Amino acid sequence: MPGERLTVVVTRRLPDVVEARMKELFRVELRDPDTQMSREDLIEAMGRADVLVPCLTDDIDANMLAQAGPRLKLIANYGAGVDHIDVASARQRGILVSNTPDVVTEDTADMALALILAVTRRIPEGLTEMQSGDWPGWSPMAHLGGRLRGRRLGILGMGRIGQAVARRAHAFGMQIHYHNRKRLRPEIEAEVGATFWESLDQMVTRMDIISVNCPHTPSTFHLLNARRLKLLKPTAVIVNTSRGEVIDENALTRGLRAGEIAGAGLDVFEHGHEINPRLRELPNVVLLPHMGSATLEGRIEMGEKVILNIKTFADGHRPPDQVLPSML
Repeated sequence: MPGERLTVVVTRRLPDVVEARMKELFRVELRDPDTQMSREDLIEAMGRADVLVPCLTDDIDANMLAQAGPRLKLIANYGAGVDHIDVASARQRGILVSNTPDVVTEDTADMALALILAVTRRIPEGLTEMQSGDWPGWSPMAHLGGRLRGRRLGILGMGRIGQAVARRAHAFGMQIHYHNRKRLRPEIEAEVGATFWESLDQMVTRMDIISVNCPHTPSTFHLLNARRLKLLKPTAVIVNTSRGEVIDENALTRGLRAGEIAGAGLDVFEHGHEINPRLRELPNVVLLPHMGSATLEGRIEMGEKVILNIKTFADGHRPPDQVLPSML
């Protein structure tokens, strides 16, 4: 493999500077026009590529990997999450998988705070009223939201992004609580005054706002299920900038419609872009099209990570961001 010029197939368009650098280093096939590949397209691409560069919308399962050509040796995912790739099956077939961790932390945390503000301060309602031209003028009781200072924020998943959300929320005067697989070191907790809850059930019953920041794995699927959502205070708000599958979306919709949950800010959804239509109709819900990491700086840094992983692999070394089944 060292010294060879690899054939790299990219499934979606990337920033110009990233594509230009790929052209310099590899025999690269870019996606033009920028449309999502079908299942058949992906299988064909895996048949002719040494390296496939997919995105989170490209589901790659065991059956597809079984049809991959013998050339495919690396799936260099453009994104941190790899729940759309059967990593275990890839490893069994000698195909490495890499991702792009750590580059979307600050951008995603920014979006989590933006959603918290948008829901609690009813910003979209005000925006809609102004854009429609129906604003009758200021009134003391119009658009009353809630103050963030003093509210209890429960962070579900206290990894890099969760900690970045905690730092931002702490600056707003919020009380920081969290549930995580492992408790953080005391000095990290002390930085934001975070309180650890070993029991997720006990935490959610006491929080004013829940921020979902854990990855989607078999153990986190519907972690916020119908039973746990029933434990929330009726004044509570849920924000999710991680993975939609962590929340039972139908149960969440029912709770919001029944007034059992005060509001939600969602940047991700359980079934991709197929969103529960009843969820769209609710005035106490803010929906975004998976914009959490959508900054130009972040997208370029993701591309640089992909290139580094491919280049390191091409030089005969282990990609620095290789993902192993044991890590999931």
